[in-house]
This record gives sequence, structure tokens and C-alpha cells, in this order.
Amino acid sequence: MTAAWAYALAFYAAAAILVGGLAWRIADYWRTPAPLKIPTTPAPTTRGGVALRLAREVLLFESLFRSNLWIWLFGWLFHVGLALVLARHLRYFTEPVWGWVVFIQPFGILGGFLMAAGLAGLLARRLAVERIRYISTPSDILMLVLLLVITISGLVMKYVSPTDVVAVKVFFLGLLRFELHPLPAELHLRVHLALVAALMIVFPFSKLLHAPGIFFSPTRNQADDPRERRHLAPWAARLDREG
Repeated sequence: MTAAWAYALAFYAAAAILVGGLAWRIADYWRTPAPLKIPTTPAPTTRGGVALRLAREVLLFESLFRSNLWIWLFGWLFHVGLALVLARHLRYFTEPVWGWVVFIQPFGILGGFLMAAGLAGLLARRLAVERIRYISTPSDILMLVLLLVITISGLVMKYVSPTDVVAVKVFFLGLLRFELHPLPAELHLRVHLALVAALMIVFPFSKLLHAPGIFFSPTRNQADDPRERRHLAPWAARLDREG
């Protein structure tokens, strides 16, 4: 049970850091003023158009598709695969398992392969393309390696050395109820879980924070209406009134 205690504490700490870190960063984004109108053109002129543009950006990676098809392909494969895998993993935290989660289980397995293919392509680009390698930092590469190892270790548990998924579910349901249950002893499972906890801890402080950050990007969330509506940041509005 020593390992179970260690992993329980690790996941409680990781969850607290993830939620607290995300809340802090999102609040910081929310408070940061946008002093200029800088939407990337061609841009929508209405708020409804901005919402539609953001939806296309989040779901289809529209701007990336226009700029580089190879990066778009690898990035889209990874993100679609990640969404499917995360949805599939909800079965470990729900009892009874929701019907739609049961339905997407086979697609979640496919998502693991999509993630691996997308991450391998993005990592190869970082290492093989000279101009990209020149501007890459160690953290850029380490994030891709971390995600790729998590993905591969998950696939190993499915196809090479299956683990007791029922015991894993009992362990995580226990954490939700503040109860401690034994954790299977397979090394690949424990490596997988340790790396997931590490990812949760570093997420709020890494470039992976573009996930919520896109909604606060003034180049994407502003309407192209400077003639129709004067744009003033809160601090500039105060100066304008005082002047």
C-alpha cells in the first residue's frame, strides 16, 4: 500500500496544482488589457462572427491549415486523438459509465494511435527541420517527449502487457471518495501514471497553456470594427475620463 499512498498524494497534489494554476493563469489573462485593436485580418466585424471564428480555430485549426499543411495535419491528429483518449478515460472516474462513454471506447483506442502519429510528426519536425530546431527550446522537445511516452505507455498497457483496469478504476474512484485502494504493481502502469501526474503539474506553467489562452488572444477574439466602436482598455478609459 506504500505505492498507493505515494500515487494518491501525487495525484491530489497534481490536481490541486492543475486547477489552481489554471485558475490563476486564466484570471491573469482576463485582467490583462488589450490597448489596441489588432485582429488578424480578414477578421469578422460582429461578435457572432468572432465566436464562429474562434470555433473554427479551436475545432479545425483554421489559421494553421492556411499556413502549413504538414504542421496542421500532425497537430490536428494529436489533438483529435487526445480528445478521444480523454473521453475514453472517463470510464475510470464514473460508475455507472455513461452511455456515450461506452460508445466511444473503440474510437478512444484509435485516438491513442492518432496521438502517437501526431506527436511523432511534431517531434520529427522539431528535430529535423533546421530553422525549427534553431528556435526550439529544451522544454519544447521535452513536452513532446513527455506526451509521446505517456501515449506509448498507454498503448503498451492495451496491446503488449495488459494491466488490471478494474483495479485501476477502483483506485481512482477511491481517490474521488477520499478512500485508498491498492494499485496494480506493473511498472509500465506506474510509469504511465507518474508521467500523467507530472504533466498535470507542469501544464499551467508551460506552452501547453495555449489551450485556454487562445480564447484570450486579441488577434482572434476582437471584431474588426474600429470605425464603428472606439476601443479603450480600462486604464486608458480612466485616463480619458480624467483628461
